[in-house]
Amino acid sequence: MRAGVEIRVKGKVQGVGFRPAVWQIAHQMGLCGDVSNDSEGVLIHLPANADITGFIRRLQAQCPPLARIDHIGQQDYTFEQCPAAFTITASGQGEMDTEIIPDAATCDACLRELFDPENRRYRYPFINCTHCGPRFTIIRGMPYDRPNTAMSVFPFCPVCQHEYGDPADRRFHAQPNACPDCGPHIWLTDPQQQITARFDDALSAAVRLLKDGKILAMQGLGGFHLVADAQNSDAVAALRARKYRPAKPFAVMIPSVDWLAECAEHQPDAGLITLLKSPAAPIVLTDEPGLSAALSPLVAPGLCETGIMLPSNPLQHLLLHDIQRPLIMTSGNASGHTPALDHAAAFEQLSTIADAFLLHNREIIQRADDSIVRYQPGDIQVIRRARGYVPDAIDVSAATGENPPAVLALGGDLKNTFCLLHHHQIITGPHLGDLSDLSVQGQLEASLTLFEQIYQIRPQAIAGDAHPGYISHQKGIAMAQARGVPFIPVYHHHAHIAACLAEHGWRPQDGEVAGVALDGLGYGADDTLWGGEILAGDYRQMIRTGGLPAVSLPGGDKAAVQPWRNLLAHLHHAGLWPSSPLAVRLAGKNTSLLIKAIEQDLNAPKASSCGRLFDAAACALGLTADQISWEGEAACALEACALQCHNQDALITGDTLPLTTDNIIDLRPLWQMLADETLTVPERAFLFHVLLANTFAGLADDTATRRKTNTVVLSGGVFNNRLLRRFIKSGLNHRQVLEPRQLPCGDGGIAAGQALIAAIALGH
Repeated sequence: MRAGVEIRVKGKVQGVGFRPAVWQIAHQMGLCGDVSNDSEGVLIHLPANADITGFIRRLQAQCPPLARIDHIGQQDYTFEQCPAAFTITASGQGEMDTEIIPDAATCDACLRELFDPENRRYRYPFINCTHCGPRFTIIRGMPYDRPNTAMSVFPFCPVCQHEYGDPADRRFHAQPNACPDCGPHIWLTDPQQQITARFDDALSAAVRLLKDGKILAMQGLGGFHLVADAQNSDAVAALRARKYRPAKPFAVMIPSVDWLAECAEHQPDAGLITLLKSPAAPIVLTDEPGLSAALSPLVAPGLCETGIMLPSNPLQHLLLHDIQRPLIMTSGNASGHTPALDHAAAFEQLSTIADAFLLHNREIIQRADDSIVRYQPGDIQVIRRARGYVPDAIDVSAATGENPPAVLALGGDLKNTFCLLHHHQIITGPHLGDLSDLSVQGQLEASLTLFEQIYQIRPQAIAGDAHPGYISHQKGIAMAQARGVPFIPVYHHHAHIAACLAEHGWRPQDGEVAGVALDGLGYGADDTLWGGEILAGDYRQMIRTGGLPAVSLPGGDKAAVQPWRNLLAHLHHAGLWPSSPLAVRLAGKNTSLLIKAIEQDLNAPKASSCGRLFDAAACALGLTADQISWEGEAACALEACALQCHNQDALITGDTLPLTTDNIIDLRPLWQMLADETLTVPERAFLFHVLLANTFAGLADDTATRRKTNTVVLSGGVFNNRLLRRFIKSGLNHRQVLEPRQLPCGDGGIAAGQALIAAIALGH
């Protein structure tokens, strides 16, 4: 028996080389003891007479690149027998209280080996180490050990086994560790599933196909991509036609930062490079000069931004290295379907789209779409939180207080993500999409099962959107009843504001805030549809203090895809139909029938939707087709047009729109301005943003003054609009303004807000 000390380390400490780092520090200090993983993190046992303070100091200084230490605790420990050395012991089980690591982009050390002809992993598409490679997408359960991953079917060769067992090796306990002798491999097939090439020949054949303008379906880590030459307009047009994607922008994978510098003719911003080369390797929306000219104009038609990314896994690195040109990398799914995750689904969905399939034999356990981040110098905004970020936990202990209840929040029906509130952390699930798709519902259920198994969590409540017609609402009620726990409905815009507050460490005792919630549609506290609100409140409740008027949505859901319907409704609401010059935009439409429907309230629900207002304005200026093919298409066209305005500074004024007595915005002057042909179309588009932003900023400022708070929160999908966000922030520059950073401002972030609101309601 011997006295010792047990050190408990919590945080992002599994699957990142943490145990070998501990082993190396212990050997450097000449210490005996042991280290192990368990479901709570990492456990270290050292003799009581060891320099514990010095050991912890070194541990914090030598933390592995992908690791993050959140907490280090220690208590007395008794060894059963005196340790003669320092060892790494087997992992334990138990309730999960550590973090799963997101997939990480290929590290520089592995890249050097990948392209070193003398290395045994030369051009091996599955090279990885403890500092990079798949994590979340291959995991079946915790602890994160090889038998619990998709690599369990690939027994080690002797050399890989030695690396895996050597604490001094960079691949010590790298669970996906493999080589050409024992690991996964690739091959190329045609749409009829006939294999045409294997191994490196498959890559060479894929490169030839892409150079010839063909379309490739490529299996990745968390799904499939459809790949085409981004400089070949014929190839891009073919991809658009086959995928029935007429206008939505494509993401582009570029060969290197050097390629970007060459087409931009200057060194790209350092922050942009850092983001592109980060372990998450997201798609980055950028307006980097020269980029769009280097690509086919069909990549992002009519837009000022392009989504670019660097290769994030070895197979992509090899492909881009060999082809040396930018490639479209878009989600591998047919229109109306979720991305394929296995070979059968890929051939079923993509055989009429792709000319060839580049496949491998490592199973995808968990879907992981590409993350999307917007970058401007000094400003990073997460648009879609997915690969590389999920399931990273976000500490919300400031908001939850001590011993928060476990909560499962199901999010909304669009851009669906779910969220677990567990031990002071919110853990968001993968981006899934529209729950009206049965396959998305299936993926939601599969993901929930996996997360609950991994974290071994038993929710004490289920939270969901308050809209009674939402699938997420109905599923939440059913799940709560099956588990015998309460279902807590949360108003949509309350969730938007609460999610932002939580990630900024706002405490319940910090009081009220003013909120600006702008999006398409959300169920409001008065049981009507909201979408352009000024709010005031906290985690417990929010009240509406002003905002946009409630305007009819003629045809209900059709108004979301046919912008002209919204223009008609807005002109009618403003008393400008049919006298406004803008009525010419509606020539040939069956306006009389729709006007009757509006006046008789037939399939024309009212909503104060900011998203539909943007659609109407885009239609008023002739910037959108009769029917849009992707959400946000009309609004993005309006913003892109505004950014082309050449006299922006002269148009930036403090002018606002008038208000009614109950702080509802009077939009009549806005429509009159949009009809003013003495202004150019870009000038009118720009002024639309200025007037609307000034008015919202003034309303929020007035609410903050009346509620005696200095803090204003901006959230909702409309805040993906750079101009509107910039002008509202400018109008509130004397206030503390909080915006979503780690979570999307759109519906992909509301599950986190639901979870916090529900937890505080339970603890109240």
